[in-house]
Amino acid sequence: QLHLVESGGGLVQPGGSLRLSCAASGSTLDYYAIGWFRQAPGKEREGVSCISSSGGINVLTYATSVKGRFTISRDNAKNTVYLQMNSLKPEDTGVYYCAAGRYGGFRLNEYEYWGQGTQVTVSS
Repeated sequence: QLHLVESGGGLVQPGGSLRLSCAASGSTLDYYAIGWFRQAPGKEREGVSCISSSGGINVLTYATSVKGRFTISRDNAKNTVYLQMNSLKPEDTGVYYCAAGRYGGFRLNEYEYWGQGTQVTVSS
């Protein structure tokens, strides 16, 4: 059973940066595609970024709204996936979740395991 824990959220001013971490236990992340999702108040959960493996190469995917500002990466030795978020905007505010699944992408039902979420608030 894979257990995921997010951390690194907080309050940041517009234009600032945060790095979220998704630490796994119970199994290695090597076998999974990892996605980052977010949910703003009153809105549906949406995909932000995901990292999957194809032929030993990491495949990185970003939502249009975060492309060029967010970077996803994984450290297999630490069994952790990161989301570096730069040039943050108020519309990036929400609870950020990491999830593990077999294939990746942004469809929620593709993911079997979810963390509890970490709050990100972008406000002046």
